[in-house]
Amino acid sequence: MDLLTQGLLGTAMAQSGARQQEVRLATGIGFFAGIAADLDILIQSENDPLLTIEFHRHFTHSLFFVPLGALLVALVLWPFLRKRLSFSRLYLFTFLGYCLSGVLDAFTSYGTHLLWPLSDARIAWNTISVIDPVFTLILLIAGIIAFRKHAHTAARVGLLLAALYMSFGWMQLQRAHTLAEELIAERGHQAQSVLVKPTLANLVLWRSVYEVDGKFYVDAIRVGLWSDSRIYPGESIKKFVFDRDLDQVPAESVLATDIARFSHFSDGYLAIRPEQPDVLIDVRYSNLPMTVAPLWGIEINPDQPGQHAKYALYRDASHQTRQIFLSLLLGEHLLD
Repeated sequence: MDLLTQGLLGTAMAQSGARQQEVRLATGIGFFAGIAADLDILIQSENDPLLTIEFHRHFTHSLFFVPLGALLVALVLWPFLRKRLSFSRLYLFTFLGYCLSGVLDAFTSYGTHLLWPLSDARIAWNTISVIDPVFTLILLIAGIIAFRKHAHTAARVGLLLAALYMSFGWMQLQRAHTLAEELIAERGHQAQSVLVKPTLANLVLWRSVYEVDGKFYVDAIRVGLWSDSRIYPGESIKKFVFDRDLDQVPAESVLATDIARFSHFSDGYLAIRPEQPDVLIDVRYSNLPMTVAPLWGIEINPDQPGQHAKYALYRDASHQTRQIFLSLLLGEHLLD
């Protein structure tokens, strides 16, 4: 998730294991440890634009890296805190702060290499958005109360409420997935894969993407809390197939390797952008949940297979897009 939420989760975890006189120290230690895993964003290369997305949420987020990651954070903090804490207590707080960084990201739709090096799969449980203000607010309030009252009980209550909210997200996911399956059946489709994920900052509006006969179908699904649910039929797009769409590019070239890397990152949900044949997009993400307009993609040049692909963002924050998103979120009818 976002850095603030990662830090707040680390804070609550460290506070929950602190003695009364240690709670305030644990607050800062836990926050720092909670965001430390995301330092992998600094892994960049001017010559290889895909290196950043390849290694973001990679080995630093693995469960097997937690003891080492916590140790590195403790070693960085030790010179500043050696007169106030024993190293064992410092390591306890960095371990608690660090240990759920990868797990939290695995609950999002972006995913993480949670089991690296045993598995290179990006695990994404699609339970919560990468930004969720309710989840963040729960941890923030709990952390502030624990800090002011010197009480780890508030942190533990906050963690419990955050877990309950995550459970609610799982229930919403199951409801959205059921609606997606019903829609697929109504259309007479036999889906090869189905992906349902929350849209930004809420657990009400979901994006459904499924594959049938080499095409991706995209729809928006609103899972009401009290009112009836609603489906907004969306667009479709042909799935990218390397041997068919770029057969002129050598399989061992730099460009082919980059396309394979991006395909792994996007879990195979790859398509050619209709209005830009030199752009491959990640169909899982869009500015609006029922369109194929991408959030990101890679720009390729088949005539120069020795060059790296360029990673590009296509975010649309226009007033019209925000209004349509709000209408979908509120369950309003949209005019064609």
